[in-house]
This record gives sequence, C-alpha cells and structure tokens, in this order.
Amino acid sequence: MKRLFPDYTYGPGPRTNCWWDETIASPDWPVAQGDLSVDVAIVGGGFTGVSAALHLSEAGVAVAVLEAGTPGWGASGRNGGFCCLGGSKLSPGAMVRQFGKAAAQDYAQAEEDAVHLVSDLLGAHNIDADVHSKGETQLAHTARAMEKLRRAADASGTLHEPGDLPGLGFGGGFHGGYTNPLGFAVNPRKYLFGLAEAARSRGAKLFQSSAVETIGHTKSGFDVQTRLGRVKAAKVLICTNGYSSEDVPRWMSGRYMPAQSTVLVTRPLSDSELQAQGWTTDQMSYDTRNLLHYFRLMPDRRFLFGMRGGLWSSPRAEAAIRRKAVQDFRQMFPHWAGVEVTNMWSGMVCLSRNLTPYVGPIAGQPGLFAGFAYHGNGVAMGTYCGRALARMALGQEAGLPGPIAHPPGRIPFGRWRRVLMPPAYAVMALADI
Repeated sequence: MKRLFPDYTYGPGPRTNCWWDETIASPDWPVAQGDLSVDVAIVGGGFTGVSAALHLSEAGVAVAVLEAGTPGWGASGRNGGFCCLGGSKLSPGAMVRQFGKAAAQDYAQAEEDAVHLVSDLLGAHNIDADVHSKGETQLAHTARAMEKLRRAADASGTLHEPGDLPGLGFGGGFHGGYTNPLGFAVNPRKYLFGLAEAARSRGAKLFQSSAVETIGHTKSGFDVQTRLGRVKAAKVLICTNGYSSEDVPRWMSGRYMPAQSTVLVTRPLSDSELQAQGWTTDQMSYDTRNLLHYFRLMPDRRFLFGMRGGLWSSPRAEAAIRRKAVQDFRQMFPHWAGVEVTNMWSGMVCLSRNLTPYVGPIAGQPGLFAGFAYHGNGVAMGTYCGRALARMALGQEAGLPGPIAHPPGRIPFGRWRRVLMPPAYAVMALADI
C-alpha cells in the first residue's frame, strides 16, 4: 500500500491514550487466512464498511469485511462522536451555484436522513451508545461571527443572543449561538461495535489485521489479497476514507485528502467546577472558526474538546498539536485551567476536491465502488453512505443526491498534494481573527 502520510500516521502513536478504548472492549475478530468466496468484499471496517455489511447481510448477501487494524482502530473508533448535520464543506450558496437549487435541497435532505438513519439503527439493534444532546449548538467566537449567525439563522432552529447563553449553560465568553435541533452525541466506539455485532449476527464475516494489499480482476469479479488470505468476490466496496491508499485501488490516488483532528478528554468535573465555568449543558457544540473547535460534556461529566489544525505527522508534530489542543482548551475554558487532561489522541478526517462526499462506482471497473470524504462528519454521513453502497452492490437505486453521486476530481500535485494544506490553513486562521 502507498499511503500519503508517513508510516507514523498509520501506527499506534497518534491513537495512543484514546479515551474510547477505555469504555468498551474490542471484539476479537479473526484474521483473514486462506481462501474465501463471498458476494461482496468490503475494504475497511469503520462506519461506512460496517453499515454496508449490515445492510447487505440483512438482504441475505454473503459479505466479508477486511479491516487493516483492530476493530475501531481508524477514524470511526477515535472521533468526537458528533452525529449531526454535515458531510460537505461547501456553503449553501456554493452548493446551489455548483449543483443547482433542487440538488442542493436534495443534499440537505440527505444530511437529515443520515442523522435519522443512525437514530433508527441505534433503536432497531438496541445499541447503548451513551446518547445525549438534543441537536447541536454553534457558538460565535467573535461579534462578527455572531452577525453571520443572525443572517443565516433558520426558523427550524433557535438563535441565542449573548445574554441568553449563561441561562442555557454555555459559559465560555461566546458572543451568541444557534441551535439546530437535529443531531445527538454518541460514544462512537460503542455505536460502531453495536453495528458490527448486528452485521455479524446476520452472517457477515468480519476480519481484523487483514489489510488489503491488491485487488485484481477475475472472470467472475475480483481477487482481493491480504497478507495471509485471498477473498474472491463478485463486487468490492472501498470504505477506507482518510486512511485510504494511493494504490488500493489506483483510482483513489489524488482523490482524497486526509486532515488531522485532535481530541482530548478531562477527568470527571465536579458540580462546583461546572458552575465556576458556567458550562452545565450536555449539548454538543462547536465554534464558528474555520479551524473549528468542538466540545461537549459527556454523561460521566468528563469534558471532550477537539480541534482541527494538525498538518504534520511525527512524534514531534503529535506532541506539538497535543500541546496546542490543551492550550486552546484552557484559553477557552479558563476556570478549568487546572483540570487534568487524562486522555488525548489524533486521527484523520477526509476531504475531497469537490468538498462533498462521494458514493459511487469506480470508473472503468464494473463492480468496484467507493464511499469517502465526509469532511469530519462520518458518524451520520458514513453510515448513510454505507447503506447507499449496499444498495448499489445489490443493483438497487441508491437514492443519492447529485452532489454525493458526482465523482470527485483529482487534487492538484498528486502525491505532493499535502503542500496545499499549510497555505489553506493559514488563510482560514486569518479569517478566524
């Protein structure tokens, strides 16, 4: 496999000390060995791959999921657990200009459907994923950002003026906010493992430590090779997102951009500490920065705080971004400056040149499909796109809006495309001032 980042990125370093690992034990999936024949092989065992496996197995299809790491090792097992609207980085206006008003409306509906799908799956399969928060609140980090929230406020949500925030439990020097009623927070690892168990109980075969090395064509479909095994399948789904490879398959090369997100979790906070900061709500929230911060008080009273901004991947770079995350946390919530941060880790989200997710066929290779680029909103959108991939593998109409079905172009500079990120982040940081 040819990966875009250094080997360190795909090893244990960035993931070390992930809080979610302490909340639920990892299932013991076997390693793929020998020969296996299935209807559909799925590369990647995160939200997308496991959702596809569940929906296919419910239809009676023989499925094998091939996960390169251990269960929950990738982004699906180390994200912030925000099940909310999102998936695209295009503004509503840009979406309309690029795809038209009807397609933009269809896309907005897809984001809502994605959140509802997760809710339905949690209920249908009795998954206890520590659900909390009624919607999601965006908090203005400047007065100018609050003016933008006022202009963009939709009647379906609730606008909060600065004076409203203390009474709502949002203490942090924000300039107002806006709450969208759709969405909720989850423990992503519990959600993922719940989906996986539902798929396994319906016949899906789930394998760990089984990185796919090559995908070859055969007369009947595909020959998927791992280090110790070979899976023959009529169809293959690529569900690797920010942990994709440049050559499995080669079509992926240049069509995705991994970007780092870093998360910390504190020890449980006492009532007096919560009152001192004025943060008493369990509402999942994020600020109006382009290089955003996202945060929430979890049911056990630990505080989760995450941020974008990491550009490099090495032991030194990881230490630096973790210091930056702690610094930003303490600046935004000064009354917790002395609170111990017990856990911190990093992972990769995935962007596309189109700034929209993609689900669909890989050109020139009938039976090979891909789903990726959720732009940091994979809990809902990854689940939704996994279901769409399952429908495609079944030969059904996927019901996707145009922006998701539109194939992504290649990002300039190919293997060296990461050079685009530092200037882009610099521009975004200036805009956040």
